[in-house]
Amino acid sequence: METAEFIRILEREGQSLASAAEQAGTDAKVPTCPGWQVRDLVRHTGVVHRWATAFVAEGHTAFRPFPDEPDLDGEELLTWFREGHRRLVDTLDSAAPDVRCWHFLPAPSPLAFWARRQAHETAVHRFDAQAALGGTPDEPGRDFAADGIDELLRGFHARAKSQVRSAEPRVLRIRASDTDGAVWTVRLTAEPPATEYGEAGDADCEVSGPAARLYPALWNRLPFPRVTGDASVAELWRERSAVD
Repeated sequence: METAEFIRILEREGQSLASAAEQAGTDAKVPTCPGWQVRDLVRHTGVVHRWATAFVAEGHTAFRPFPDEPDLDGEELLTWFREGHRRLVDTLDSAAPDVRCWHFLPAPSPLAFWARRQAHETAVHRFDAQAALGGTPDEPGRDFAADGIDELLRGFHARAKSQVRSAEPRVLRIRASDTDGAVWTVRLTAEPPATEYGEAGDADCEVSGPAARLYPALWNRLPFPRVTGDASVAELWRERSAVD
């Protein structure tokens, strides 16, 4: 997927998040984020948007901590969220392709990283906001969902901070059943998971299903669509894969 596509997805997902949050009300509980109410979700995502914007807009080349969450609620909070989301979209749209700034996962460029990362960040939390309405959240597009699976497996969980570890080596296969070639082999050891794109050798457990359902499931928003083999390997993922 191209950077411009991610920016357009980010734009739509942020608008949908704000709309769902407004409909649900900021007091509503977020079932996919235990302990959170919609206000917590909106504050968190809004802070992440402003944090990301600053790297691209101001060219920071080293890590900077998240800003404080605002003491806002209700309409004021939603206005604050929409303003920050709009600024992020506009910043990415207008940034030079060769902008240099800090980023934390491998990417073709810093701009490509931030567009992709913020599109997925916002999509997952849009899912959360719609879950607070009590219905079935909208499914992401198939290609975008498959890309999000790849980012999670080969990006987030390749980092040293991943807690998905196993004293006994195990192999988990992830298969998007509706997307040609979208298969990942995840090797679990006492080290961070090592993920290969493709079907490499035997697996102890396979988690499969449509990409649009696997994507939120791997982010622990839905049950796994289908598990075959040793289900304890899938449960290990469920218990230890929270991203911080």
